[in-house]
Amino acid sequence: MSSSDIFIGETIGTAILILLGGGVCAAVTLKASKARNAGWLAITFGWGFAVLTAVYTSAPLSGAHLNPAVTVALAIKDNDWSNVPAYLAGQLLGAMIGATLVWVAYYGQFHAHLTDKEIVGGPGAQATEAKAVEAQETGAGPVLGIFSTGPEIRNVVQNLLTEIIGTVVLVLAILTQGLNNNGDGLGPIGALIVALVVVSIGLSLGGPTGYAINPARDLGPRIVHALLPLPNKGGSDWGYAWIPVVGPLIGAAIAAGIYNVAFA
Repeated sequence: MSSSDIFIGETIGTAILILLGGGVCAAVTLKASKARNAGWLAITFGWGFAVLTAVYTSAPLSGAHLNPAVTVALAIKDNDWSNVPAYLAGQLLGAMIGATLVWVAYYGQFHAHLTDKEIVGGPGAQATEAKAVEAQETGAGPVLGIFSTGPEIRNVVQNLLTEIIGTVVLVLAILTQGLNNNGDGLGPIGALIVALVVVSIGLSLGGPTGYAINPARDLGPRIVHALLPLPNKGGSDWGYAWIPVVGPLIGAAIAAGIYNVAFA
């Protein structure tokens, strides 16, 4: 496959991934959404179906990596880094496009949510003072969770290890079960397997950090959150932003090493 096919496929696929994955987070979070408070099960299955849709759409063009951790793991496995820049560029751009489309689709709900004094603070909003203090300390705005991940307990070592562990599980599943006949991306049955693995990771390991397990999935939307003209949006929590980037990349390298030693 050519570099242009890879870039276009990864851009389209990652945009769909974030549109549907971020979309379920918006649906569950935002005021005036019909799915508000649907809960963690809705989020985990929503992300799983997002993976399935994105992979089936983009696989014919790029093999559907949709995740820098997957791209790095395959490069380590095959010792071939020639197409890595095209994959990473498409993934980051696609993630930013997908996050922007979530904002477009939920434009009215974002406005209603971020102008509600019970949510963003203001006179008579004493019940939200604790959340307001936490947001000031961490730099995480009230809708940042729609765009990117954040920990329930801030502990750098634990948060980093959680992302590493989740990514090792994801990448090992891809390397052992998900690859197509060429070994350069996900096949049709592999896509279904990986989607179910993502649901499993979300249910079992997603609680501590929100399971980024994908640097582009977290960084691209976080950049969009910082740039969008959202009222009262608060900060983008850049102090935490390195963990969902570095953790998955370390996890990918470990998974590729395990695969090369135990399975290759």
